Amino acid sequence: MDAVLLDAHGTLLALEPPVPLLRAALARAGHVHDAARVADALRAEVLHYRANLGRGRDAPSLAALRRECAGVLRDALGGDAPDLDVLTPILVGSLRFTLFPDAVPALDALAAAGVALGVVSNWDHALPDVLEGLGVADRFGVVATSAGVGAAKPDPAIFRHALEALGVPPGRALHCGDLPHADCAGAAAAGVRAVLVDRDGSLPPGPCPRVTSLTSLVEYCKR
Repeated sequence: MDAVLLDAHGTLLALEPPVPLLRAALARAGHVHDAARVADALRAEVLHYRANLGRGRDAPSLAALRRECAGVLRDALGGDAPDLDVLTPILVGSLRFTLFPDAVPALDALAAAGVALGVVSNWDHALPDVLEGLGVADRFGVVATSAGVGAAKPDPAIFRHALEALGVPPGRALHCGDLPHADCAGAAAAGVRAVLVDRDGSLPPGPCPRVTSLTSLVEYCKR
């Protein structure tokens, strides 16, 4: 393989449990809610965000989308929430991502093997900043987000965009993600081999092979 493309959430990155963070931040702002209400409200916000994340294609449009999502959260909380100028940064600050423990060792090994690296993710404009904050943005020759490209996995266009940026043909690339449809089917449609990372064996049967960690992905690439 000349290039490895990686999904972000669920593959490289894990989301810290957001409900305790959001609930604590709301309480500090003087709005106390039980965990169940916060969880229900956040679920409504997430559904709205997922349906509209493609609109967050640049800094201004992402700021507008975040404020809109905070409005959904406020309404779902029953109105007992700070105004949007306060609630929007509370919401954003409650969504914290960490690298999976196997991410950096795998990136190191792949880079040492001379493999070009890219990220292909259904995400908004902020993903490069998230990777920068985690200290890994400079590992990737391209970070292709669905909002930025205008195509979401499983659309093969987002894979093609990433490979064109890396200068690697589809037949010399491998994609690794954690969702059978978006990652396996999407990569296959672009002519890219795919593998699922299934760390705990919980993923349903899918159309492509799987590995148990990103470090074992390195060995898979040698096949």
